[in-house]
Amino acid sequence: MNLKLVGSSLIIAGTALGAGMLAIPMVLAQFGLLWGTLLMLVIWLGTTYAALLLLEASIKSGGGLGMNTIARKTLGKGGQLVTNGLLYALLVCLLMAYIIGAGDLVKKMLHGVGIEMSMMQTQILFTLVAGVVVASGTAAIDKVNRLLFAVMVVVLGITLFSLVPTMSFEHLLDAASNDKVELIKTSSVLFTSFGFMVVIPSLVTYNRDASHRDLRNMVLVGSVIPLLCYLLWLYAVVGNLSAEQLVKFSNVSELIAALGTRFSGIQVILSTFTGLALLTSFLGVAMALFDQNADTFKQNKAVTYVLTFIFPLVGALLAADQFLSVLGYAGFILVFLAIFVPMAMTMKLRSFEKQKSAGHEAMAEAYQAGGGSIAMGLSFVFGCFLIGAQLV
Repeated sequence: MNLKLVGSSLIIAGTALGAGMLAIPMVLAQFGLLWGTLLMLVIWLGTTYAALLLLEASIKSGGGLGMNTIARKTLGKGGQLVTNGLLYALLVCLLMAYIIGAGDLVKKMLHGVGIEMSMMQTQILFTLVAGVVVASGTAAIDKVNRLLFAVMVVVLGITLFSLVPTMSFEHLLDAASNDKVELIKTSSVLFTSFGFMVVIPSLVTYNRDASHRDLRNMVLVGSVIPLLCYLLWLYAVVGNLSAEQLVKFSNVSELIAALGTRFSGIQVILSTFTGLALLTSFLGVAMALFDQNADTFKQNKAVTYVLTFIFPLVGALLAADQFLSVLGYAGFILVFLAIFVPMAMTMKLRSFEKQKSAGHEAMAEAYQAGGGSIAMGLSFVFGCFLIGAQLV
């Protein structure tokens, strides 16, 4: 893959890697590393296959299109309306959550250097500045994201390197709970942590000259990076803190404080990581919403900029202390948009191929996600499993 495709993979990884990563050990540790790892692998497989289905739909629809146009071409006006509704709800919820989290971090950072600003002011400041990068286009986001992601990986590496020497093998074998229903409930947290599919149409547009094989590898590499980061972080934390300790923590700050007793500088390091994770996720999601608005409303960049950020910013200002609640709503919407919508799109396109109509014969040479009807059926079961996990 060329540098452009590598950068695209990092956009996928950066969109997935959010501050929620820090909470993964808190929700999985009590069930033991074996079950936690298996569940994470299942979630990764399901989300990655669904992302490949969306890649197939984007390529077969002609490439260079947003979800709005892909949905219209494959699902008709009714499907387009449903898809747009789900996508806007998801992206606005995610941006609201990221603006809330980033505003809090910026406020604390400025306070540390003697500058006092209200939460409202820091949220507006962050949105305006980060929004300029998004409005500059995917190429600008790619370059900024590469830098941020490199720093984030270094910070994560320092954290893991600091925690490994103090790991206890006994902690790795701990399992405080055998309740599989409670284990299944954690699926929603993990699923949201792999919510990168919204950026795929934009990246297909950005890499319009790439081969189908390279685009597939772009998605696979981008999805493997967060999987490895999540697993390494899970093992490092569980190796230092017992399952009983982790279950008692009610928020990430308590986890960071507990780890801080073992390594004095970890609080600053993890705060830096959290800020970078929020920013890379914001850039990916905002890019998806910006391109969706450009595709839907066909306006200039200034109008698209306002349309993209006005509703998330207003929502964040009105729900300044609802970070986790907003993420919860986003997770439920994501199941339908990330699993069932790409499945419906590809099923419709594949049915066109079978009909061998003159207008769609060329599709036979386009990219197709592997697995056939069996994989499609398993993807449907996976989507139902995620919905059940959020309702039990």
